[in-house]
Amino acid sequence: MRVALVDDQQLVRAGFRMVIDSQPDLRVVAEAGDGEEAVRLLTRGAAAGEAVDVVLMDVRMPRLDGLAATARLTAAAAAGHAAPRVIVLTTFDLDEYVLAAIRAGVSGFLLKDALPEEMLAAIRTVHAGDAVIAPSSTRRLLEHLVIALPPAPRTGADRSRAQVALDLLTDREREVLVLMSRGRSNTEIGHDLFVAETTVKTHVGRILAKLGARDRVQAVVVAYETGLVRPEP
Repeated sequence: MRVALVDDQQLVRAGFRMVIDSQPDLRVVAEAGDGEEAVRLLTRGAAAGEAVDVVLMDVRMPRLDGLAATARLTAAAAAGHAAPRVIVLTTFDLDEYVLAAIRAGVSGFLLKDALPEEMLAAIRTVHAGDAVIAPSSTRRLLEHLVIALPPAPRTGADRSRAQVALDLLTDREREVLVLMSRGRSNTEIGHDLFVAETTVKTHVGRILAKLGARDRVQAVVVAYETGLVRPEP
């Protein structure tokens, strides 16, 4: 798996590189100190057939912040160009705009004080096409952001489409979505609902398809924005 590190602190990048390069299935192939440099490197690499799989993206950086850089990468993907999956690097109490990045297609959060094994698991999870929302720290962060942020500006038609999509879910699919929003893994959801994990995976796939969500994170955002799920105290 080809990984890029985007952070304005060289020591942070060096620490991440040491952990990632110690793994036989992971390799850091690019580093950038700000969002502008990251977009340039990643788009150039994709054009040369050397696309990065996963980016660890800091938020607060000079010249171009991580969210603006992520938006540019997402726009490139919408235009048909290869784009990596992005994991936002954040601290619990500062990044008030991270939810906007989720709406744009970010595949998850990684707290900067996460354990090395959590970072490695996040990279592998995102590379496999899933989203990083299961760890309790990430769940708390998501709920904190949902409380702190006002809803994104949406037209009545946008809200109606989201609600219509939600109405397409069966009662069981709604149960699964609620548990997903609480950070439960497929295994844990199966245990809670007394069904096989393969059945849960089928429900998750149908939920994503009906909501038009790319991954679990976007499905969870819909659940919060439509009021199906409310932050826990």
